[in-house]
Amino acid sequence: QVQLEESGGGQVQTGGSLRLSCAANGHTSAFALGWFRQAPGKVRDFVAAISRSDDSTYYAASVKGRFTISSDTAKNTVYLQMNNLKAEDTAVYYCTVKVKGGSYWYIGSYDYWGQGTQVTVSS
Repeated sequence: QVQLEESGGGQVQTGGSLRLSCAANGHTSAFALGWFRQAPGKVRDFVAAISRSDDSTYYAASVKGRFTISSDTAKNTVYLQMNNLKAEDTAVYYCTVKVKGGSYWYIGSYDYWGQGTQVTVSS
């Protein structure tokens, strides 16, 4: 069992930055760590993921070049640095863990989820 706890959400103006953190506790033999987000009335969408084996990173097209995912293996923590934030980035952001192979972009590939942290971008 893996417990995930996100932090770092909040409200920021358009063009601003936020850094999300997610600490993973428990049996963390993760294949990959990732972030999804869900805006009101919409489905939960892939944002970014990082492979535990080689630190390869994967991004949704909408955030590539603005967001950066990284991890600290010693701390079992994954980060999401979000720059140049836009109103359409407003959502609840969820940390997630994938313990086996499968598509990084597919929500069904992920096994454990955090409770989510709200990010609000206002103009």
